[in-house]
Amino acid sequence: MDVGDPRLPRLLDAVAAVAEGLSLSSVLDRIVVSACSLVDARYGALGVLDDGGTRLVSFVHAGIPAADAAAIGPLPTGRGLLGHLIRDPRPLRLEDMASHHASSGLPPGHPPMHSFLGAPIVVQGDVFGNLYLAEKADGTPFDLDDERAVVALATIAGGAVAVARLGERTSELVLTRERERIARDLHDTVIQNLYATGLGLESARRVAAGLPDAPAAVLERLEQSIDRIDGIVREIRATIFALHDGPTDGDGLRGRVVAVLEELTPLLGLTPRLRLDGPIDTAVPADLADTVLPVLRESLANVVKHAGAVTAVTVTVAVADGALTVEVVDDGDGPGRTPGRRDDGGGLGLANLRARAHERGGRLEFGSAPGGGTRVRWRAPL
Repeated sequence: MDVGDPRLPRLLDAVAAVAEGLSLSSVLDRIVVSACSLVDARYGALGVLDDGGTRLVSFVHAGIPAADAAAIGPLPTGRGLLGHLIRDPRPLRLEDMASHHASSGLPPGHPPMHSFLGAPIVVQGDVFGNLYLAEKADGTPFDLDDERAVVALATIAGGAVAVARLGERTSELVLTRERERIARDLHDTVIQNLYATGLGLESARRVAAGLPDAPAAVLERLEQSIDRIDGIVREIRATIFALHDGPTDGDGLRGRVVAVLEELTPLLGLTPRLRLDGPIDTAVPADLADTVLPVLRESLANVVKHAGAVTAVTVTVAVADGALTVEVVDDGDGPGRTPGRRDDGGGLGLANLRARAHERGGRLEFGSAPGGGTRVRWRAPL
């Protein structure tokens, strides 16, 4: 790009705009808007790839009003021409999109598009996503200088994305450490003190109940106090779960999973460790989310009924690689360690889990956990 090229000032403005973004979402929005302005494109979009680099998991667009975009239907996941750029992440410039062998056409209600310009956004050596532009405002096709300008912007955008991701991860790390510290203090100090107080009250209730002239009002007051402490402990446990895994929406799958664990914790006799990974609230369909809760209850019921000497239970609910995984690991009597103490995989409980997995096109894995104990892993595609 020559010094006298009119695109140069716009490229500098675009670089400045992109660099000013603080959050990752803000940076992505700025990249799309700045790219459209840079080459006078009517429409622009940025598709973010999944960890495997095979499909789009996020799609930021500009130029199509929100109401029109909603009427078109679901956002692209990476087929047709967009899929070609995923498989071959190199700049692509076309006078007519429909002429390309990978083109699959536009969905009903989509505005007509002919000229096209695409370029990959690379972050630390990996393709983060692709930048797509269509339809110059003056009706002419994109030229080589447009391509060079967009490639230059994409290079700068890769750096801006890296900085934004680093900033978000740093913030998340600080928040995670603080949540872990608070959760640890609640568990090691507050809950233990409440347990001690509850045990003292329970002992006093037993002594009072053994007295021939113990006032009924005193016994009732002790019973109420014990129940109140139990309730407070349950509330703190739920808070600890939330602190470990960040804020949860009670109506979302995260919140519902936390509620199930809080419900079953008294039966387990210990507080399970909960791990929630991936876009659980946004990526899991409602019908699959409804299946997760009975799967989790059945798996934990198996621990209560059959696992002896359990001192730790870890529950993991994760979304990755296009699938949902529910895993329950305990350190009790693993399969075969103590005959008759643990379901061998053919019992009714695990048969139900296996049937639910089969209905969803998934699978159930049952076996020994590393270091002893048992692991139940239920997995189904999204």
